[in-house]
Amino acid sequence: MRVATDIGGTFTDLVYVDDNGKVGVAKSHTTPPNFEQGVIDVIEKSGIDQQDIETFIHGTTVIINALTERKGVKTGLITTKGFRDVIEIARGNRPDLFNVRYKKPVPFVERYLRQEVEERLNQKGEVITPLNINQITELIEYFKKEQVEALAVSYLHAYKNPEHEQQTVELIQQLWPEVAVTASHEVTKEWREYERTNTAVLNSYVKPIASSYINRLNNKLVENDADSFNYIMQSNGGTTTFEQAKKTPINMVESGPVAGIYGAAYLGEIIGEKNVIAFDIGGTTAKCSLISNGEVKVSTDYYIEKDDLNAGYPIKSPVVDIVEIGNGGGSIAWIDEGGSLKVGPHSAGAVPGPVAYGQGGTEPTTTDANLLTGRLSPENFDYQVNLESVKQAIHDKVSKVYGLTEEEGALGIIRIANANMLNALKLISVRKGYDPRDFTLVAFGGGGSMHAPALARDLGVKKVVVPVASSVFSAWGMLMTDLRHDYIQTYINRLQDIDLSELNNEWNKLESQAKEQYAEENVKEEEIVFNRFVDMRYSGQEHTVKVPLAGGVINEETIKDVIALFHELHEQSFTFKLVEAQTEIVNLHLTAFGSVQKPELQKFEVENRPLESALKETRNVFYENEGWVPTKVYHRDLLVPGMKIEGPAIVEEPTATTVFYSEQTLSVDAYGNLLIELEVQ
Repeated sequence: MRVATDIGGTFTDLVYVDDNGKVGVAKSHTTPPNFEQGVIDVIEKSGIDQQDIETFIHGTTVIINALTERKGVKTGLITTKGFRDVIEIARGNRPDLFNVRYKKPVPFVERYLRQEVEERLNQKGEVITPLNINQITELIEYFKKEQVEALAVSYLHAYKNPEHEQQTVELIQQLWPEVAVTASHEVTKEWREYERTNTAVLNSYVKPIASSYINRLNNKLVENDADSFNYIMQSNGGTTTFEQAKKTPINMVESGPVAGIYGAAYLGEIIGEKNVIAFDIGGTTAKCSLISNGEVKVSTDYYIEKDDLNAGYPIKSPVVDIVEIGNGGGSIAWIDEGGSLKVGPHSAGAVPGPVAYGQGGTEPTTTDANLLTGRLSPENFDYQVNLESVKQAIHDKVSKVYGLTEEEGALGIIRIANANMLNALKLISVRKGYDPRDFTLVAFGGGGSMHAPALARDLGVKKVVVPVASSVFSAWGMLMTDLRHDYIQTYINRLQDIDLSELNNEWNKLESQAKEQYAEENVKEEEIVFNRFVDMRYSGQEHTVKVPLAGGVINEETIKDVIALFHELHEQSFTFKLVEAQTEIVNLHLTAFGSVQKPELQKFEVENRPLESALKETRNVFYENEGWVPTKVYHRDLLVPGMKIEGPAIVEEPTATTVFYSEQTLSVDAYGNLLIELEVQ
């Protein structure tokens, strides 16, 4: 049996598939700060025998939470003499150009804990100044006195030659084995000293937190007699072992969200939809990503806490290209100083939760608004719902400010939330040169199917797919992912006069490194699949474009092909191409997959049943420009392939609700997915 669990801000999800292909799901409340208890709770709630678990895959928000809440450990930095202030100087590109009060992000390591060492390499990786070992010994004593719990080591040009970093880490481990230590080359071999140093610092900052959490989770599993192969979801969309995750926890910064993206890509392949926009709405956030021709885009240009006003903190770790905003079911509606209605980014979370939960929440949320307008039914809540409390909260916080009825105030909350989500969808489609009309929207998470049909209508998307077990789809996506490691090496060379022998040798080194790592994880060489990419640019440019590269021996014909493809992709990304200009490689990027057996989707049996047999009730729903409209509500588990429903209507299941509108038609495909289609002019 394969089991996947995913921790969200509000709920912890579980999906399992047994040896017969049967799929089961469960959902329970997240249990901060002891998140591992929520995992055990949802396993027990699912009713499965933990001794039957052969493969256990886990997605967690522990890393991103530790970073954003500043709950990591006291960390020190050892760097090249003259470069202690790299992470404070950062970059000069200010996101808020005309803000005279703009402040740069505060480094995670204070200046007195940033210490320098005599050593120096040039850009070719050649030693200019040998490493001063005696200074390392002195610094270890200094950091001990300062009660530091983790160290980061980042030397100039270590991406090219990690020799000095390796010597430093070896000495630290000999003299101070208790401290967590990260060398920059262990997490990234890309150039750019600021981004590389910051990544090493953040990895060390969360390393003890990650180790503690993974150990507690593993102990809980052992206590319950589970004897499984245990894996954790990474930000690049693949999985890795518990032990590897403890070494480079920064690779788990987007552990949970990306699984749903890969699940959407896998589902799209099965149902014949290569162009997909994956859209996930949970209790706290909404996340989306674009999948073009079946390819999930992965980038190392990732930031935390970056927005229109803040530069954020770079992490040079492979992360699925994903846009995330603070809008989910628990997002709080509030009015700013200018009198404008806002929704999010603050969330009521699992505790106290929306007003509807009756657990002490007083601020109206998107969930409360959907409940008051009839989109949600009180029957589907775990708690006894007091509708009058919900109505009062929306009246006090929203409606009375604008002279609206409670229903109009609730609809206003929904419209603002939808507008926020629509902007996010445009960021990953229109803003990147893609026409959303060419894509299918795959909606999942507890609130995905609630909002997706309305957003599709505004965006011009012709089809929305609501998968089976949509509310726990990210966990389902984990069951469909392979083991994955990314190996990125900065290798700056002009393509017009590149040394093919040297280039082929560099690829062979990366592939050998991948084979060695997978051998340690008991993956056979024949189960490894390599994908090659090169980050390319025009000479003199700053930004790069990631270009696929054919496998095998690279020859002159391969170079011509990759240059032609680069011109095409550059034009798509930046609206122009310079076919006469010199092109150059900046990074080599090898993706190594360790293939695992995936469960097969089961087709539903075709039954000749009337649509009325799935009808649950007719209830009033409040719509924009229409007011209260009697709307048919259907049981999802009673819908079978072949059935069609004309909107407006609602389809309910225990943990999700699908709302679709006039001019939209819902049908059920052979796999039980809901397909919502709209005729777009």
